Amino acid sequence: MTETPLCDALRGFAHTDPLRMHMPGHKGKPLPFPELSAAAPLDFTELPPTGDLFDPGPEDAIPAAEVLWARAFGAERCLFLTGGSTQGVLTAFTLACSPGDEVLLDRGCHRSAYNALALLDLHPRYLFRPWRAEAGVTGPVEPTAVEAALTAHPTIRAVCLTSPTYHGVCSDIPALADVCRAHGARLIVDGAHGAHLPFLGDRSLAAADLAVVSAHKTLPAPGQSALLFSRGGFSQEELCRAGSLYGSSSPSYLLMAAMDAARAWMEDEGAAALRETVRQVARLRARFPSLRPEEMGATLDPARLTLLCDDGFAVQEALEARGVWPEMADARHVVCIGTSADDPADFARLEAALSTVLAGRPAPAEALDLPQPPGPEQVLSPRSARFAPTERLSLRAAEGRVAAAQAAPYPPGIPVIAPGERITKKTIAYLSRIGYNMEKDMEVVRI
Repeated sequence: MTETPLCDALRGFAHTDPLRMHMPGHKGKPLPFPELSAAAPLDFTELPPTGDLFDPGPEDAIPAAEVLWARAFGAERCLFLTGGSTQGVLTAFTLACSPGDEVLLDRGCHRSAYNALALLDLHPRYLFRPWRAEAGVTGPVEPTAVEAALTAHPTIRAVCLTSPTYHGVCSDIPALADVCRAHGARLIVDGAHGAHLPFLGDRSLAAADLAVVSAHKTLPAPGQSALLFSRGGFSQEELCRAGSLYGSSSPSYLLMAAMDAARAWMEDEGAAALRETVRQVARLRARFPSLRPEEMGATLDPARLTLLCDDGFAVQEALEARGVWPEMADARHVVCIGTSADDPADFARLEAALSTVLAGRPAPAEALDLPQPPGPEQVLSPRSARFAPTERLSLRAAEGRVAAAQAAPYPPGIPVIAPGERITKKTIAYLSRIGYNMEKDMEVVRI
């Protein structure tokens, strides 16, 4: 295996049999649940031999492990995150913006981006993706759309978008980065689902000023392990200072060590395993109705199988009854994530289940021509709406009120209502037309 500086440092210190008169409370000894005990000896706190994530010394192993990750990703710098990509998105906005700035936000962004708007008092302009009716998903963010928005609103300081999307749609990050830099705006990419792409030779996410990926989503790493990458002049001290605002002062050394080990394994044997997964996914795409790049006219994550279904929820339920648990479903799709951990037996089992479940089901409709959602009416800033006193009402009873949370039905997964926007008769009619649960509670600003 290639270098694993953090794993080596933790293992080496554990082998000295230190008397641990410090946290964590298990002191490196077996945990009450035996299956969790193997890693306990490496679970340390901030000590001279183990280093400090947010205040590292020049010889610490953590920054050495981060440098190796930055090199693998093609970025200038890396910061380990133990609070998932949510921590990374909040950190990225903190680095790219000042309170009160105007930002351009992909309307389909994760809720963490909307939380960043509220926490930092940012003022959004929204970017609506093109709808691909044949596939029933939104397409990639177009550089021309970003160019037009930045030209019309020259005070925008940052652009944030998601790539890949949950359905696997990738945008042209290098082209978008060029547009943003030409207008003096920082590009933030929530690439939570793209941590594996550099190990397939795709380093396009590194073109962003700030890119966040979840190691736990597509790499052999435990939950909440994620990474923030930067380029364009951010110092490591700046990354640490911003990251510490949203991260625990006692970050998990097990999560950080797992990221160190995951990178090394991917650079050694994992990349070959991932390429085999890509081959298997391509084979299943050819056999079953699926999103395919040649039909989408867009780049898709090659390790993600997004099935086209007449009723994605019913297909998901039928698969789960057979012990196959997809990542997600919506009205027209079932999404299965392939990783380097999947072996031929796993794909054989998936194929057999799909053959049984999909046999005899009607073909998906040729197109899902949804109407465009009504344009949003911003009444309050996201911060004012998020921190105002709230109450919960059914959507039918919320007409005229100001939303304090999102309503983002699938498909297409784009918030029809965002915090601070008025819930109008047109909004309610649109949600009813696309089959949204009209009795579902909606959080609104209290009058």
